[in-house]
Amino acid sequence: MPVIAPMPAARPASVPAQASGADDAMAAGTTVDHLTETYRAHYRSLLGLAALLLDDTASCEDVVQEAFIRVHSARKRVRDPEKTLAYLRQTVVNLSRSTLRRRILGLKLLTKPMPDMASAEEGAYDLLERDALKKALRGLQRRQREVLVLRYFADMTEAQVAEALGISLGSVKAYGSRGIAALRVAMEAPV
Repeated sequence: MPVIAPMPAARPASVPAQASGADDAMAAGTTVDHLTETYRAHYRSLLGLAALLLDDTASCEDVVQEAFIRVHSARKRVRDPEKTLAYLRQTVVNLSRSTLRRRILGLKLLTKPMPDMASAEEGAYDLLERDALKKALRGLQRRQREVLVLRYFADMTEAQVAEALGISLGSVKAYGSRGIAALRVAMEAPV
């Protein structure tokens, strides 16, 4: 992890200008030339680092260039010029993480696609089919109709239907099977 020094403070008045010459070189941070040379020399390795973290070349190039810009603007805070490459690498990693976080957030915020809607023709066909079923149900005997409606539309068990209608379980089964057979015949008959 590179060492970043705070912005250099003003020199105390008691320190002569000659004695602070070595401190100025250390406090000045990395130079633009040194940063540019480091960037050029290690561009491919920085791009490879970004490629390991991101999935597309354009984003990798953007991240590496942004890292150079950020290190360039903070170059005076890099205490040791030899740590410039480490600072560039860490900036590439941090920017790659930020890019991934933005992508994930973007995916979470995307609107969910609308479910497939039935066409108007399908809706009309369903309506005709439902009308035909109602007509066929009306053509059944009263007990058959009651058993089928309670069993399949009210979603009751055979025992519950028997209790509700006051008939035996065997009668419910018999009315149900005869009613379904009659519905099948009525629904397959031409209109």
